Amino acid sequence: MSVNLDTLTSWDADWSQLSVVVTGIGVTGFAVADTLAELGASVLVIDSLKNDHNRQAADTLRIVGVKDVLLGDEFVTGLPDAAAIDNKIDVVITSPGWRPDHPVLQAAQSADIPVWGDVEFAWRVRQRAGKRTAKWVVLTGTNGKTTVATMAESMARAQGLDAVAVGNVGTPILDAIRFPDGFDLLIVELSSFQLHWIHHIEPEASVVLNLAEDHLDWHGGFEHYVADKAKIYENTRIAAVYNDEEPKTMRMVEEADVIEGCRAIGFTTDTPQRSMVGVVDDLLVDRAFLTQRGTQALELAHFADIGSPTPKHMVSNALAAAALVRAVGVEPAAVQAGLRTYEPEPHRIQSVAHFHDVLWVDDSKGTNPHATDAALATYDPIIWIVGGLTKGASYEELVKTHKDHLKSVILIGTDQAPITTALQRHAPAVPVHCDYLQDTTVEVANGPAVMQHVVHLAHQLADAGDTVLLSPAAASMDQFPNYNARGDAFTEAIAALLADINYPGY
Repeated sequence: MSVNLDTLTSWDADWSQLSVVVTGIGVTGFAVADTLAELGASVLVIDSLKNDHNRQAADTLRIVGVKDVLLGDEFVTGLPDAAAIDNKIDVVITSPGWRPDHPVLQAAQSADIPVWGDVEFAWRVRQRAGKRTAKWVVLTGTNGKTTVATMAESMARAQGLDAVAVGNVGTPILDAIRFPDGFDLLIVELSSFQLHWIHHIEPEASVVLNLAEDHLDWHGGFEHYVADKAKIYENTRIAAVYNDEEPKTMRMVEEADVIEGCRAIGFTTDTPQRSMVGVVDDLLVDRAFLTQRGTQALELAHFADIGSPTPKHMVSNALAAAALVRAVGVEPAAVQAGLRTYEPEPHRIQSVAHFHDVLWVDDSKGTNPHATDAALATYDPIIWIVGGLTKGASYEELVKTHKDHLKSVILIGTDQAPITTALQRHAPAVPVHCDYLQDTTVEVANGPAVMQHVVHLAHQLADAGDTVLLSPAAASMDQFPNYNARGDAFTEAIAALLADINYPGY
């Protein structure tokens, strides 16, 4: 190793002697490589896909100073080969989607070459002479991450802070760090993939929102998934926030090595105890961030400030967001103002149509059973559109809990066995449809065509008072590029249906 990595703790450190392999040329990998090139490091980018998008990204990176980009057939399949090309590698910085058992990452670790994620790199370059250094609050969980991150952003902005939600929410952390004027606060949403490669960050506040089985194939089991999530609490400075209704998160806080003086702060949809935020009647209240918390509580907001109706999971999300920003001094009035101006994210329990007294709801962001649990609890009766890539998850408890809400089930996706098994066992009387599989004109891989068929079928099944709910409880990549495309296909199919039936206004 030609560089002492311990000296690389600011933007202004000498990065020019560093030799780096960046794995992946997607949004995250591109941001990492672009930043390293600006810092003067020697950078090799590798990616197994050689499509138009990646070729264009590669051309751009070469222009800004990246040493080389290897795509497709040129892709380096092991670090010994990469080392031969690059002579000497000091560190590998990996994109979140790359599994730890990938040959490149395994070779790096076998050769004692450090592997960082983009978050580790971003933390090291966050300080820059002449610019504000933003405080970080960080969050993770199986579900609700983006909602909490964007709620917290709205609250912080209502306080007058230059705040932005970054990370897994879509905006790379490095893009915010490179922003010319800097920010006061970064609300950093972290996936379990990103947390796996974190070595040392020191956030002001941190939270694990909830835990359920997800990405078990990537992590190699639930225990490893939980262990990676728990890393978010390490070195927290002010508030390690846990979900009082999920004891695992409290145990994570108890076992974390936090900075001296950091407090454990709970959130609950019940009456809060001391050092917690929670609910009294239809109010969100704070018994954590005030001096007289033993005998008093501060009013933060009303349920109506979140929206009507106010599902339990949204109250929980609002409380978690409030705890994060209260830890960095956001006042109660700004919490309320932020909730009032908050715009819910698309594709998350989003009403997209209402005709013939049937409600159509897009919850394409429900990519696992835990996420779909909140959607199924919100409506009754339901025509449930479900299926996709199940990622090793179990559907037994989900179906058992909500079987009485189900009027009919329409299956999509290529991985249907775990869902059909759960339905046969716990809801045998509920009709299950996958009629599009019998239609030779519809290919299973053609997601938009399947969705057109499914929406027409749901229209035939629905009666006045029903809700047609797209909440797949599975990932989308078998039929769609991502959950956004799946949700868009649903709403587009509804629009086409309305045109077909000559509904007024279409």
